[in-house]
Amino acid sequence: MSWQYITSMEHIQLVAISVAIFLFFLLLRKLFTKYLFALFIKLSKKMRSSFVATLLQAFERPFQWFFIIVGIYAALYYYPYVNHVNETFIQLLRAFIIFLITWGLLNVASKSSHLFETIDKKTSIEIDEILIPFLSRALQVIIIAISISVILQEFNYNIGGFITGLGLGGLAFSLAAQDALSNLFGGIVIITEKPFTIDDWIETPSVEGVVEDISFRSTRVRTFAQALVTVPNATLANEPITNWSKMGKRRITFHFSVTYDTTKEKIVAVVEQIRTLLHEHDGVHKETIFAHVDEYEKDGLSILVYFFTKTTNWDEYLQIKEEVNLAILSLLEKENVHIAIPSRKLYTEETE
Repeated sequence: MSWQYITSMEHIQLVAISVAIFLFFLLLRKLFTKYLFALFIKLSKKMRSSFVATLLQAFERPFQWFFIIVGIYAALYYYPYVNHVNETFIQLLRAFIIFLITWGLLNVASKSSHLFETIDKKTSIEIDEILIPFLSRALQVIIIAISISVILQEFNYNIGGFITGLGLGGLAFSLAAQDALSNLFGGIVIITEKPFTIDDWIETPSVEGVVEDISFRSTRVRTFAQALVTVPNATLANEPITNWSKMGKRRITFHFSVTYDTTKEKIVAVVEQIRTLLHEHDGVHKETIFAHVDEYEKDGLSILVYFFTKTTNWDEYLQIKEEVNLAILSLLEKENVHIAIPSRKLYTEETE
């Protein structure tokens, strides 16, 4: 009975020490993250290259979990009743480490990281913003595929048979994924022809708004009503696309009519003053300005005003349009010229 009691006490001590070792690594993890890792990130941000800081931030969470895995291994290594040299146990540990490395690399390859921006700045390779989502996802798929292959090999799985199985099922998969493939090729068309990029304002028969994201399958567009519309790439690739963000200038055109009792001299003076007004306005593009007597209408003589603004910004465009309209009203008031209002005269004949 005494021997069993001593053995039980020793067992409790071993368990307690193992738990203490694991808790020590948890504490070490917290101290490392809060102080040492934060110091590394702070120092890396002072460097000219931001890639080191990006790399550290990408591996921050995997490093935290690495301490947990090391703590588990150290606790079990001290506990003699667990076979820590067991092949399956070692394989699981290696698989976890591979998973953590994959996690960090996926963070580095994400479109939100500065990897592609750094490559663009440090090399002569010009990476269009529209390519970043595709390159990011392609790189992530490659990383995941390599990681799965390494993990399968770690467990002595024959990946050759796995790849062969994928090849045999490739035909059936492609037939079932015709829509996905058409969207993929539609995305490739969008990348190569570049009808738009991220943050562009586009208009198609399907949607109008600002492009937020372009993926392998679809493009997400934020409408002006703040709704998020997801359009398949195959649809966009086969539609006419108007890219309003590519405007170098923005058109303003309108007609207004003056009454027929306005003299010719006053009409000529008003038209000349409108031309002068447009040429002197800082926000009006000087290349194309028209102000002419256009046509005879039922209620008055129509005057055409046609010009472009230098800005394509919607708010600035509306401000310039408002300024021009108010200035034309002031000209008409000064010249005592009246805008024609649609009216109808009724003549009656008196009979005896």
